[in-house]
Parts: sequence; C-alpha cells; structure tokens
Amino acid sequence: MKILGIDPGTGICGFGVIEKKHALDFGVISTPKNTPLPDRLLDIFNSLNTIIDESKPDVVSIEKLFFTKNITTGISVAEARGVVILVCRQHNLPIFEYTPNEIKKTIAGYGKADKKQMQEMVKLELGLTEVPRPDDAADALAAALTHLYLSK
Repeated sequence: MKILGIDPGTGICGFGVIEKKHALDFGVISTPKNTPLPDRLLDIFNSLNTIIDESKPDVVSIEKLFFTKNITTGISVAEARGVVILVCRQHNLPIFEYTPNEIKKTIAGYGKADKKQMQEMVKLELGLTEVPRPDDAADALAAALTHLYLSK
C-alpha cells in the first residue's frame, strides 16, 4: 500500500509518500508569503495534483487541524486543508485523518513528543540517513507512517 501523508499549510504544505517502511518521495509545496491567498491555494491545488499523478498513492493520511492561539493562521490552514481534501477526493483516494497527538503517540510512543523527537523517529522508522527536511516534510511522513501502523 502506497500512502501519501500530508501536513497541511498555506505557506508550506508538507508531503511524503511511503510504501511499507520506505520513503519514496517527500518535500513541500511552498507558496510565496505576499501572494494573495486564492493564488496560493491554486498553487497547492496544482502541485498536489502533480504529486498524486506522479506517485499514484492508494490512500491519503492527513493531519487534522489543531487550533492554537492564532485563529487567522488557523483559518488559512483550514482553507489549504480543504483544497488538499478536494484534490484527494477528485482522485478518488480514501482519506484518513489523525490528530497531532495520535501521530506523536503512534510514532514516538508519547503524545507530547517534541519536533526533534518526532523527526528522529521518522528518520529511524524509515531507515533514512538524516532527518527529513524541512520539518513539514517530516511531519507529512509521520502522518503516512501513522496510517501504516494504525491500519493494520
């Protein structure tokens, strides 16, 4: 089973494709900060379509939205997340959603693991020589691994 993990974001949207415990591809979709939001969302839409066309995943694992203090950022991330879900559904891909705590607990064994711990665990689980960069790509790979482990 080929899993596409997504860490949604407007400025940086992380993605990672795994099969079993092997990373096939990972990276980020970056949109320029001063670009109007509709154009950024279109960039995410087009880039994710290309990623799906090239990687041909069987399922998608996406991080659920977690609101902290900045509601404005949360709203734009929610809009990016909506675009991600739309693209995936247009490709008839099943979508599985996991909270940040579920992902942390599954990958690090602890729901309050920090970024560094998570990145190191993703590196170890996938047998990579170094931590995936940027952070958003590592988060997307963690989402994909979470589905791999929880779908068994």
